[in-house]
Amino acid sequence: MPRYIIERDVPGLTPEQLEQAGRMSNAVLDGMPEVRWIRSYVSSAEGKIYCEYDAPSIELILEHARRAGLPANRVSEVSMEISPAMFR
Repeated sequence: MPRYIIERDVPGLTPEQLEQAGRMSNAVLDGMPEVRWIRSYVSSAEGKIYCEYDAPSIELILEHARRAGLPANRVSEVSMEISPAMFR
């Protein structure tokens, strides 16, 4: 299944808003079993969240964001995953 990184612009996001967004995302995902949220990274300094998802298509990533009321400012498909262990 393709993996995607979603960049979300969320300047000034409060901890309460983050919790609400996470709960809404999970509620939407309950109705979209083909989409899976892996993890997210929050950069308060940049006002961004970077999310890692598995989904059959970019269109489903965008549909999840629309239903959850989340921005999806940039969606990139991951073509390869690498780690330091691969280069030892």
